[in-house]
Amino acid sequence: MTAARGAARDSGAGPGSGGQPDSGAGPGSGGRPDSGAGPYRWLTRDDLGAAAASAGGLLHVSPDVSAVYPLAPADRAAEEERTAGALRAAGVGGRDRVVVALAEPAGALWASAASRVAAAAASVGPRGRMRLHHALSALGATTLIATPTGAMDFLARLHLEFLLDPLDLGLRHIVLTGEIASKRTLGHLAGEFDAEVHEVYSSPFSGGALAWRASEDAPLTPLADGLLRLAALGKDELPAEDAGTAELVITPTGHSTLGDAALRTGQVVRSADGAATAFPMGAIPAPAHTVGDHVLVRGVWLSLPRIGRTLAKIDGVARWELGLSRQGTLDAATLTVTFNRPSLVGNPMWRSRLQESMRALTPIALKVEIAPEVAETPAPGMVSDLRGHHLGRDRALVT
Repeated sequence: MTAARGAARDSGAGPGSGGQPDSGAGPGSGGRPDSGAGPYRWLTRDDLGAAAASAGGLLHVSPDVSAVYPLAPADRAAEEERTAGALRAAGVGGRDRVVVALAEPAGALWASAASRVAAAAASVGPRGRMRLHHALSALGATTLIATPTGAMDFLARLHLEFLLDPLDLGLRHIVLTGEIASKRTLGHLAGEFDAEVHEVYSSPFSGGALAWRASEDAPLTPLADGLLRLAALGKDELPAEDAGTAELVITPTGHSTLGDAALRTGQVVRSADGAATAFPMGAIPAPAHTVGDHVLVRGVWLSLPRIGRTLAKIDGVARWELGLSRQGTLDAATLTVTFNRPSLVGNPMWRSRLQESMRALTPIALKVEIAPEVAETPAPGMVSDLRGHHLGRDRALVT
């Protein structure tokens, strides 16, 4: 990240441009149609969190308050209308009844948007698969909105634990959002539920829909011109022109307080052949990776700096490693801590302190393990992502 991050940058736009995109830019203009317009305030999730004390209006807050996204009434209405547009694109209409199984604050926004399109909509939260089955049945739902792993886990539980036939639910539509889906997820769910399955890319800050696609091989279709773009990883500039790795950036023109901002999502697209030309004009590939100081686990962004600061307060911690995997249907996260002296390795009180500190940090269930060996020399925390999602904490080092 350059030193100018967070400050307005002059890229040749006239005074008062407020970050307005080039009027000739088509949908998904991150591909290459303009020179970046601007000037933009380049902001990350941490920048939004740092402004929490001064933000006003309705605040969409992540579970760990690492990002705070302000929404004036007009901003909220725009988010809902785009999200309703995504549901219409997925085929949801006036005959449908929608159940939203997403965490807050996204759940309430999606349910409100669905009520504009469908006959009825309810947000029931993501936890409890039997409870979700009861909600779908009791409400006569025809549409399920969930994360990809949430939907796959629900399907697995229906088969293996509840011994229920997915077809008995009568779902016509499944909308997936909030995570990086595993390969063949859309097609598998479509076959098991005999339903139309669409994937929606939602803002990691507000939870509102930004783009959609109907198949795993299709690019994202943006729901508004110039809102979703591709930026260079190592410098604050639009569009991305270097090798085929780029970060999705939101330029929320028209937002009451962030209209001049370029919001780095931390989500990355990579072309198969490593060439920027693999991103055709107007196309936005779906993200398959993340980058930066936050990792995406079960639809929740987990702050690596906060893990480090929390562990630094516990005497004896020399180093730590966050291991991420998706061996089954859900993400698993394991925090392995290395102490600097042998007396702490088997100490149950220190293990308890670690577990309680992680519970206070995030709603994600982190399994805590203690390394059997000790390390006298401290070292920075590390991430080992066996899912292949996270590319690294330093954007400038990702190639």
